[in-house]
Amino acid sequence: MGAAPRLLVAAVDGLNAWGHAAGQAHAVTNVRNPWSSPRYIPASWKTSLTPWNRSLVLATEGVAHMDKDHVWHMETLARVCQADATLLVATPFRVVALEDEAAVAEGVRWWEELTARGGEGMVVKPLDFAVRGRKGLLQPAIKSRGPEYLRIIYGPEYTAPANLERLRQRGLSTKRSLALREFALGVEGLERFARGEPLRRVHECVFGVLALESEPVDPRL
Repeated sequence: MGAAPRLLVAAVDGLNAWGHAAGQAHAVTNVRNPWSSPRYIPASWKTSLTPWNRSLVLATEGVAHMDKDHVWHMETLARVCQADATLLVATPFRVVALEDEAAVAEGVRWWEELTARGGEGMVVKPLDFAVRGRKGLLQPAIKSRGPEYLRIIYGPEYTAPANLERLRQRGLSTKRSLALREFALGVEGLERFARGEPLRRVHECVFGVLALESEPVDPRL
């Protein structure tokens, strides 16, 4: 059955045919968006590696670097990238003072420009490596992805009001709890490794993380 007969049947059934047509037009627009689906790139394009904004200088000989703030980690990685600027690209970052409204607005503008160019988004982290709040340990990092990247995950029509409302209703408590436990195990494993403990002691933490990652949770969160 073609599109016109389907709309006629919808009208006869008392459905909102115009709404259906508008929804189809919305879907077509989203699918045609150049960032809505992956594209092949020419083999001649330059390839580079970026230690992206969840990367950290985790440990060096005898030392785990969880006592340094994230500015130190990002600046250290930027110096590493200078060793081969043709292959490695330093990750841009911003430090935003949350009590400064102008600084927050500038951070939002930077994210909007980044995602408008097709960037995946950004990772928001406390300045210090680990921070405790009134309710315990804060999330070590939260991904804030752009709308066009999210279409790859949730489908081209995810911005439809009904879909957005459905996505907002999902519970995140399990995901947050797992993330904090994985973070704690990761820190413990790195500290054991830096202290030179037997690998079986390090692997205890590794297998603990793997066990947590096997928990049933929506991988798109």
